[in-house]
Amino acid sequence: MQVSPPKELSPYIKHYLFLDNTETAAQKFRLFSDGNTGLVFSVKSKLISGINKSDIKEYLPASFLYGQLNGFKDLYSENEITLIIVVFQPNGIHQLLGIPAYEFHNSIIPVEDVFDQKIMALQEKLLQQNNPARVELLNHFFSSLINAKPASNQFIIDHALNFIIANKGHFAIKQLVEYTGYTERHLERKFKESIGLNPKKFGNVVRLHYFLKLLNDKPDKTNLTTICYDAGFSDQSHLIKEFKKHTGITPTEYLNNTGKLTNNLIKRFPSSSF
Repeated sequence: MQVSPPKELSPYIKHYLFLDNTETAAQKFRLFSDGNTGLVFSVKSKLISGINKSDIKEYLPASFLYGQLNGFKDLYSENEITLIIVVFQPNGIHQLLGIPAYEFHNSIIPVEDVFDQKIMALQEKLLQQNNPARVELLNHFFSSLINAKPASNQFIIDHALNFIIANKGHFAIKQLVEYTGYTERHLERKFKESIGLNPKKFGNVVRLHYFLKLLNDKPDKTNLTTICYDAGFSDQSHLIKEFKKHTGITPTEYLNNTGKLTNNLIKRFPSSSF
């Protein structure tokens, strides 16, 4: 289930996601970048990040923040899971906390290392409530954050983001420089601070997800090459290389051997043991 935040939170939060997986056998999930930072509450059982050299399972925190990812991360479960995911706008976490987004780059961080202790009380309340009440709790928590912090000037970033998204990630840096009136160096510094990626890498993620949208919505007779060109890739080999870099699989494997839970979280079939 996907729920939009109220209007006052929409500059910071894209949406909330509520995911339930009732399987108790070992499950493998793959998380990859969608251009947004996310906050995950796992309210039934902890996810597992893998097994160390001593064959001991390494559990993720019950609640964690993930930053912009270089590639993908595999996560596992061996019990029923209920995930509540706060998907921030590309520059939302920086606006809320004032922390440079590059500090979260390619990382999974316990929430208590980022937010104050109030978030632990929020986690406990989320466990006890149904989804409509959870939405109210989340709205109240994040509203209190923006009320306590003066708004930052995001004009440059918002202006540049609008251009990149309108062009579906297919653009040249020279075009972005001309559109915004700022130098490439200044744009790169602002993007890394606010988003955690430079403009070109962010654009690559946007283009990949535009391709995914076209792929998921394609009529049966549409071939991969047509979608590849429609999404702005120069050829199919370039597309497959970029797709595998972000997801670890090919577009064909994505279509035939995954369960799509969210834009950037898939279930891998068949499930893998640890």
